[in-house]
Amino acid sequence: EAGQMLIDQARIVLYNASQIQELASNERQKDTGDVSMAISPTIAPYLVPKLFKYLNKNYPLLKVHGKELYRQQAVEQLRKAEIDMAIMAMPEQNDDIIEIPLFHEKMLAYVSPHCPERSLSEIQLYQMPNSNYLWCLKEETRLLPQVAELKYEVPSETSRYESGNLATLIRIVQETGGMTIVPELYTIGLRKEILEGLRPITNPVPIRDVCLYVRKDYLRERLVNIIVDGVKSFVPEEMLEPRLRKFAVRL
Repeated sequence: EAGQMLIDQARIVLYNASQIQELASNERQKDTGDVSMAISPTIAPYLVPKLFKYLNKNYPLLKVHGKELYRQQAVEQLRKAEIDMAIMAMPEQNDDIIEIPLFHEKMLAYVSPHCPERSLSEIQLYQMPNSNYLWCLKEETRLLPQVAELKYEVPSETSRYESGNLATLIRIVQETGGMTIVPELYTIGLRKEILEGLRPITNPVPIRDVCLYVRKDYLRERLVNIIVDGVKSFVPEEMLEPRLRKFAVRL
């Protein structure tokens, strides 16, 4: 009799366990609901409009709550589960967070018409601090270490202005002179007058990796792939992470 009671209770436990598995499986494949996302200020200007256009058209029942956060803020909110995911350009070594590479982009110099380097066909990285003005991104939004280090090599008499807004830096360069640094994807669709001032950076060619970050315990695999598909819809194929061209993301 006691054994039968144990068997009956075991059946209930097994049934409940299967229900939990089914609920988790359903949650992983849902393409509706809410998702909160942080995006780096140096990525948001060119990524957010196209990504939200894709999501609104293809997944109208998915509500994405996005906000711009600096890297450290985004990492902290991810760890506390205050946001679901983040798109950033700085590597993050954290046992609680999964890094999903999205795309790789070169960095370009935007040179003022008043700057002598405008006559060059390319700008070597070591030449940049010699410019009269090197306008930099704010420390929290540094594009990549090689470029950020230039700030500390600029002579003390050189003017500098730190900003997290790429459009502001370009306007300053246009009006004041010198140069600034912009990511490759940001330059797509810019006006002709700005495109004429872009120069490739060489020796070495600076490249940054843009990644999607989620917590390791995040279940909603389908939502991650929807965001990834949205990015893939407008990023040139040659810039995409090779694995994303063929495979879906598995959490």
